[in-house]
Amino acid sequence: MDNQNFRNLTVYKKAFELAMQIFEISKTFPKEEKYSLTDQIRRSSRAIAVCVAEAYRKRNYQAYFVSKTSDADMENSETQVWLDFALSCNYIKREEFQNLMTRSEEVGKLLNHMMEYPEKYLRTNHKVEQ
Repeated sequence: MDNQNFRNLTVYKKAFELAMQIFEISKTFPKEEKYSLTDQIRRSSRAIAVCVAEAYRKRNYQAYFVSKTSDADMENSETQVWLDFALSCNYIKREEFQNLMTRSEEVGKLLNHMMEYPEKYLRTNHKVEQ
């Protein structure tokens, strides 16, 4: 894992793709949603990948790694709520919603694996703080 860059992580790639897909779809949201739903869903979906990158850079320290990964999971959950709103407001079609939710759930499973098994992601040449 030490020879990799965070951009090579599957969870990062999937989170980035999810954020980009949400960005494209959110371009069709009404203008009155610009400072609420549109900005919020873009921010939370992008924050997933950002938190993964931050966690990866802090993988010398298990507690910090798990904390930042948990932040990514929190942002992922927030993104799902915004998707619920987008569907309920008829801004996205059910099939778009299902596709985005499936992708988000997949990201969530990868993040949960990272939190449950942090030792698989930590640097091996550094002492782990408990």
